[in-house]
Amino acid sequence: MKKNYWIYILLLMVTAVVPSCKKVENEPRDLYTYDLTYDPQDQNAVLAQRALAGLYNFLPAGFNRVNGDFLDAATDDAVSSISNSPVSYYTNGIVSVGNNPDSYFSNSYNGIRQANIFLANIDKVPVPAANPNRTLGFKAEARFIRAFLYFELLKRYGGIPLVGDKVFGLDDNLQLPRNTYAQCVDYIAAECTAIKDLLYADAIADVNLGRVVKGAAVALKCRLYLYAASPLFNGGGIEADASLKALTGYPNADPSRWQKVVDAVAEFNSLGYYSLLQSGTAGYRSIFINKKNTEVIFAKQSVNNTDLENLNSPVGYNGGSAASAGRTNPTQDFVDAFTTVNGKSITTDLKSATNPTGYDPANPYLNRDPRFDATVFYNGQRWLSRPVETFEGGRDKPNSNVNTQTRTGYYLRKFLGDLTNSTNYPTQSHNFVYFRLAEIILNNAEALNELGNTETSVQQIILIRKRAGIVAGSDGRYGIKAGISQAEMRVLIQNERRIELSFEEHRFFDLRRWKIAGTALNKTLTGVTIVKNPDGVTFKYQVVPVVNITFQDKLYHLPLPYDETVKNTGLVQNFGW
Repeated sequence: MKKNYWIYILLLMVTAVVPSCKKVENEPRDLYTYDLTYDPQDQNAVLAQRALAGLYNFLPAGFNRVNGDFLDAATDDAVSSISNSPVSYYTNGIVSVGNNPDSYFSNSYNGIRQANIFLANIDKVPVPAANPNRTLGFKAEARFIRAFLYFELLKRYGGIPLVGDKVFGLDDNLQLPRNTYAQCVDYIAAECTAIKDLLYADAIADVNLGRVVKGAAVALKCRLYLYAASPLFNGGGIEADASLKALTGYPNADPSRWQKVVDAVAEFNSLGYYSLLQSGTAGYRSIFINKKNTEVIFAKQSVNNTDLENLNSPVGYNGGSAASAGRTNPTQDFVDAFTTVNGKSITTDLKSATNPTGYDPANPYLNRDPRFDATVFYNGQRWLSRPVETFEGGRDKPNSNVNTQTRTGYYLRKFLGDLTNSTNYPTQSHNFVYFRLAEIILNNAEALNELGNTETSVQQIILIRKRAGIVAGSDGRYGIKAGISQAEMRVLIQNERRIELSFEEHRFFDLRRWKIAGTALNKTLTGVTIVKNPDGVTFKYQVVPVVNITFQDKLYHLPLPYDETVKNTGLVQNFGW
């Protein structure tokens, strides 16, 4: 009898654990379904916050993300050390509707869908009494990421389908037409305005570093308006068909659109938190290797690593477990864009007895804009306790026994730590910066100049040059001539953006929005051949052709992916594709 009693107790216990033997496990119990992720009993929103964190993964990774190359290697600023790498498709005519190395279409819409799923379900999670605004903040983060993804699509393709908050099911109509460019701009701008005050304060606590702050929403709106006011999108579309032109830009030009940029800058400045880092080369370098500083507004977070060092350092160095690949080679065209330390062009500021800080062709890397040392590895620059050797037969251009080596005589230095006297590659902070204060200032300078306020624009560029370590000069204009015209200032601003924002994925899109890619990307890119003189100390420098690049007007807007136009027949393809 006693034995039967314990059997009875055991059966009760099993029944309590397994309510019904008829219930079949149709999916793994550890699968995070919506019911689990957005659990009404989860006061701390643990899984919901995990879903929110996952949305950040849909934002661009930056750096060597295009099959191992920087997107900037598809411009006149650099080439890949691998001659036929996919990034070169943009400059050799291979890009097509089925072969676009930086499509980003499906990734963006996947992220937009996941953001909408989050927004549709987050209200199921209870709001703690101690933090009544928590859910609103969560929603604001998701809406920012969604708006950012829409902008990534907009700058590549022009107008795209706006889906609002809808989460589509299998039975829904997915034949969605493209919204006009104007509708997309208005939507993204409205989202940024609506969420700004719900986001984290800009002086964010370290525990939340990397999450979206108020400044990021305003910075996105500022960049959005900058693009919208630019020649390609502001009535300058390449399409003859009026309806297609309205999809990729405003049909008519309106110079007053530049005022929206200035207004967005004023809104950003009112936040009162951000400031430029000073100290020339060191200050410029620290922007990219310090995870938290007063210039960075929003950046993609990553654990400390040596990826950039291994991928981009000169090939003669072995920084530890992996040899350097020297993947990114800045061009001579890019190097020549750097002014002298006086802020003047190397073609006009030549060294002489009365101007000893001018440009010296026999010693071309001396007396240059201090940002040059932080951006480019050049022959003779010290790195890992020895000089870089990009002369013919040098350790970093041996011309034999290497898989890759520089094609231009240069390697990319930007984003790497100060390893001048190190012997290996310690792990470094490599957060890819999406928005920073210097861009806001440059946006302001460009808009002010286009509105006819050229001298006010000059003062904005002076802020950037002063931080860079350019010499003020006796006139205090940091190399900018008195009485500069609007047209001259436009060229100067374009060059300043090229230097200051190099390899941050601006040049590729700047050349397009300025509508000058047809000139800038139809030419022969050059490098330098360096030969050591018989004295063993000095060198002979000769500019040499590296590669011919081409640009067709259809590349002003990228092609909608073929598989997307097949699935959604409502998508009208861009001009030329």
